[in-house]
Amino acid sequence: MNERTRNFLVNKFQAYYSQAEIRLPPEYTSREWGFIPFSDSSETFMKRHISFGSKGEILDYLKGIAPAHAYYSVAYYEYPSAPKMKEKNWQKADLIFDIDSDHLPGKVTSYADMLEKGKKETFKLMDFLLNDFGFDEKNIHIVFSGGRGYHCHITDPSVLQLESPQRREIVDYVSAKGIKLEKILDIKEVIGDAGRESAKTMVFPSEEEGGWKGRINRYFVSYLQEIVARDDAEKILMGFESVGKKTAQQIVEVFRDKTQVDVVKKGNIDVLSKVNKKVINKLIEEGIKQMSAVIDEPVTGDIKRLIRLPGSLHGGSALKVMSLSIDELEKFEPLRDAVVFSERAVRLKVNKPFAVQMKGKDFDVEAGEQELPEHVAIHLMCRGVAEYG
Repeated sequence: MNERTRNFLVNKFQAYYSQAEIRLPPEYTSREWGFIPFSDSSETFMKRHISFGSKGEILDYLKGIAPAHAYYSVAYYEYPSAPKMKEKNWQKADLIFDIDSDHLPGKVTSYADMLEKGKKETFKLMDFLLNDFGFDEKNIHIVFSGGRGYHCHITDPSVLQLESPQRREIVDYVSAKGIKLEKILDIKEVIGDAGRESAKTMVFPSEEEGGWKGRINRYFVSYLQEIVARDDAEKILMGFESVGKKTAQQIVEVFRDKTQVDVVKKGNIDVLSKVNKKVINKLIEEGIKQMSAVIDEPVTGDIKRLIRLPGSLHGGSALKVMSLSIDELEKFEPLRDAVVFSERAVRLKVNKPFAVQMKGKDFDVEAGEQELPEHVAIHLMCRGVAEYG
């Protein structure tokens, strides 16, 4: 960006920080802080190894330099401002998850669509943290990053001393890495009566089992119930490999019968004895894919990482980094709720066509000089596709 644009953005960010509510992390005086300023060159650099002794110092710093990006360490240090990492004396660290919306599988049609996918993925992660790991909701802090996705901070004392390998094991669990179906779908040998040969049968987990076993049962049942509720259920089921008309009819019969569904929920799938085991495996594999959460593994494993400060602005979008409760996340619309700048008209030069949806309106911006609402204009400048004036 040119000097004129840089000055305009710094002034606007300073005006924001003069009245902003900043949510400081626990024990903020033990954190390392880092800031990236706006630059009129293509090079960016971070000012880090900074520490603060009070909230007032932090707020004055933000107002003074109006950084493009503000960060603090997930780690707590004895000497957070020491210039070398080994001199800081690491003490503990929050457990952090990062959901990057542009890394999620599937196609997206817009920035808004991408952010919505990230929000849904965050709910999947919350399900694991609350129900599988049993974290108290008060120790889970969801943060919209202001850019492409969401962060989740866990401040429960039980996780603060975990080393990187242990944190990566948590990632493996929520992302279903290394799950083996043969460990979930056990095969047991049933000894027959006198004169009868023994037989092998599949042991399916019940819905009440912990971990992935119970998850798989619940997905398997709900997924098939959803299918058989449709008029074209047989046709859908016959689309699966190895499912013929008779097998499809049997699945429909079983999963439209509450009594038989209750049997399956308890882990007994003898009612599906005629269904090809490959079909069951295929459905379970799909279930694992649908239930697992896609998170950025290196972020969780890094016990010294810097993470965005809630209440600060993201210099690549001009959106607010927002701390959210689980209930607030449900209704949260980032391109409405994280927009902080006004509707006042700003004149700018757009370098290339750009489309964005903000505050419920679609803006298809053509290249050239024009006037746009301030919040849109600043967003385009921060994205690097427009210059001020």
